[in-house]
Amino acid sequence: MNNLGMLLAEETQIPIWITSSFPIIRIVLFSIIFACALIMIITILFQSEDAGGAEAITGVKESYYSQNKGSSRDGKLKLITIIMAITIFVCAVLYLVSILIYSGE
Repeated sequence: MNNLGMLLAEETQIPIWITSSFPIIRIVLFSIIFACALIMIITILFQSEDAGGAEAITGVKESYYSQNKGSSRDGKLKLITIIMAITIFVCAVLYLVSILIYSGE
């Protein structure tokens, strides 16, 4: 452990096992970020394109059932995408804080 880690542990009376667990915490946070990023990529790829003006060109109107069936699926996928983005942001901030608090060797 470097001098900063020892000083931090001595000054604030933080147990040594907490400061020595920061590398493990960083590995876990990075793994969560990686997994959430993969899930987010997959959910974005499964979302259907928003065909706003496509019916004006083709002249084909979709039925009410087919519109709601797609929107409920797309709604769930968008919700998963938002949750994954928030999770990535929170884990990235925690990762940065863990680096700032303890920059172990």
